[in-house]
Amino acid sequence: MTQVRIGTSGWAYTSWKPEFYPAKTPSSKFLAYYATQLNCVEVNYTFRQRPALKTLQNWTETTPESFRFAVKAHQRITHLKRLKEVDDDVRSFYDSLQPLSSAGRLGPVLFQLPPNLKADVDRLRALLLCIPKTTRAAIEYRNSSWFSDNVFDLMREHDIALCIAESDDLQVPEVHTASFAYYRFRKSDYSEAAIHQVADRLALALKERDVYAFLKHEETPDGALNARRLLQTLAPPA
Repeated sequence: MTQVRIGTSGWAYTSWKPEFYPAKTPSSKFLAYYATQLNCVEVNYTFRQRPALKTLQNWTETTPESFRFAVKAHQRITHLKRLKEVDDDVRSFYDSLQPLSSAGRLGPVLFQLPPNLKADVDRLRALLLCIPKTTRAAIEYRNSSWFSDNVFDLMREHDIALCIAESDDLQVPEVHTASFAYYRFRKSDYSEAAIHQVADRLALALKERDVYAFLKHEETPDGALNARRLLQTLAPPA
């Protein structure tokens, strides 16, 4: 049976009170409350620095066993070295996530490429060979040169998901390249009708594969509120 996991890209926003977080919730309790409303979160923190062991332990202790942490790969891999000769960097990054892996709480790792990095199949192949086969990973391309059959076929060989991302500037084709789907909804605004359309898209993907979906967070609670509505629609409480 397939599973759907929906959340936002982060949780530490006092501006989400009182619409999402109850008014008197201290920031130290945000993650615990978030995990009662949503079942996954995308961690951007890991893009800039390696999380401390104690931090990861606190995350797992604060959330239920069913909760998952999707994490963004470190910028050294994607932006500084631009996928070139990153074997050791990828290995080291996954090693730093071991507390989440050991607890069974690690969701997909998202490799988000810079907009000015154009398609390079050789670099992509080298990266895919580095990713541990026992984990899930997704790649977010922000340059349209990557949207080609040879790239998608290579990703299918390694069961790596194309991150189906949408923003005001770029729309990634809805192509599935893995046994799970990874969505990022990043437009500046989503109407009621747009959220219904998102629900329909996720429901369709969910028929054949697990689905991870993350909504824009920023400073308003809209992303969190829409994420909660989507999760209640697609995975209503028993």
